[in-house]
Amino acid sequence: MRPMIPVEPRAVLTGAGGGLGRAFAVQLATRGAKLVLSDVDLAGAEETARLVKAAGADAHVVSCDVAKASDVEKLHAESKRLLGGVDLMINNAGVAVGGPVGEIPLSDWDWIMGINLWGVIYGCHYFLPEMKARGVGHVLNVASIAAFACAGEMGPYNVTKAAVVALSDTLASELAGTNVGVTVLCPFFFKTNIAKSSRSCSPNVSANQIEKIMGRTKVQASEVAQIALTACNRGDLYCFPHREAKAIAFLKRSMPETMAKRLNPRLARSVPR
Repeated sequence: MRPMIPVEPRAVLTGAGGGLGRAFAVQLATRGAKLVLSDVDLAGAEETARLVKAAGADAHVVSCDVAKASDVEKLHAESKRLLGGVDLMINNAGVAVGGPVGEIPLSDWDWIMGINLWGVIYGCHYFLPEMKARGVGHVLNVASIAAFACAGEMGPYNVTKAAVVALSDTLASELAGTNVGVTVLCPFFFKTNIAKSSRSCSPNVSANQIEKIMGRTKVQASEVAQIALTACNRGDLYCFPHREAKAIAFLKRSMPETMAKRLNPRLARSVPR
């Protein structure tokens, strides 16, 4: 089977202003990629572009709010103009919301749904048809092991990430035989910028607590990006870059009742308060 991502790919990346997005960009730069980097944080995206160019690769920065269909449509048009076509689309932009269901403001649900779910839907909607027409391309959707763990007081985040997994599963069926692939990345906690932009209405879920967990993980952003791109190249549907994520996914599939009733409450109590 030939690699799903061509040598020196033309790639588009959302949420490129820092964290995992920046790690993806730097990893792709080592492969000689031509990149379009998008974010609402233009200063962050420009810094990522500087790092990419320092590595000897090409990068263009495009402002894009993935919660707006018109912005993603413009991102596709601009990427086609700049690159001539897109071989890899990475739907990476994401945010977090914490708190109990029923107490989280509906405006926060709208906010996270727009970025974490609609952003991925828009990315697939606008970029996949051209890939299918050319018979080449790959989409990487960034989800989370939260899609399987479903920890308490993280409802909006869990729901959006589970939906991204479901969308990716659906695409795998639809894309069979087209030579266009999809991979869904489901990492455990690692250091990103997501905690800084998070919203919470609970004392049990805060940016400081999330960052403490992120710092404990051995596999950090650079290695997560490398593992995910390797999974794309192999044509894998699922990518679990952390052993913790693999264990949670296995337990969810093999013992869903046990995990929901016994393990999830224990995991919740282990989170630093």
